Amino acid sequence: MKLLLIRHGDPDYETDSLTPTGQREAELLAERIAPLPVRDYYVSTMGRALATAAPTLAKAGREAIPCDWLREFQIPVPRPDREGLYHIPWDWLPQDWLADPILLDPFRWHEHPVFAGYGVREYYDRVCAAFDGVLAEHGYVREGPLYRAERPNGDTLVFFCHFGLSCVLLSHLMHCSPMVLWHGLAMAPSSVSVVNSEERRPGLASFRAAALGDISHLYVKGQEPSFSARFCEIYGNGERVD
Repeated sequence: MKLLLIRHGDPDYETDSLTPTGQREAELLAERIAPLPVRDYYVSTMGRALATAAPTLAKAGREAIPCDWLREFQIPVPRPDREGLYHIPWDWLPQDWLADPILLDPFRWHEHPVFAGYGVREYYDRVCAAFDGVLAEHGYVREGPLYRAERPNGDTLVFFCHFGLSCVLLSHLMHCSPMVLWHGLAMAPSSVSVVNSEERRPGLASFRAAALGDISHLYVKGQEPSFSARFCEIYGNGERVD
């Protein structure tokens, strides 16, 4: 099985839609994704994800299954460096999230005091359970850290969603803290991450990333990737710092 996790195009967060650049990215993405033999499409119910999926679905003559659990994983939690500021957990400063080893622990990251009482673990578990439900429908049933391949297949599933949510799903499949992925990866708008199942012994499968944040569909058309995924390379150069 092949899973394609696709981040929405360049966003206008105020209106939950795409910028003109984001719309162009979505159209170029459609040229790449629509010809693929996709078994099922799934899409976040947020506007920017729906707008990103629309050109691909139109070109392929398909519909997507809308999923609330694919919405961005945006539980505001206190940001350690700013009293009174509640923010998404992937915009912390490196010196703050790296200061406590518990955030690197795949089994205990959610026990960090900043997360306590904000329902982060419960939200994470609900998202992962819904994701596992989809995989089970397609023949892969979660058992402990691995999957029982009840109906092994080479189907392709496409998920139009968001950066933070994609990192949650990847952390679930790869058995690591989402904080590591939230802060260690940058997925440009309209990027595609590819995860393949591996069944190295009969009936027992795991998942392995083959590509993360791929934007080759932009480069091949001479489209520069949007900056909306990163912070400044050099402090004071005018790019985003918070």
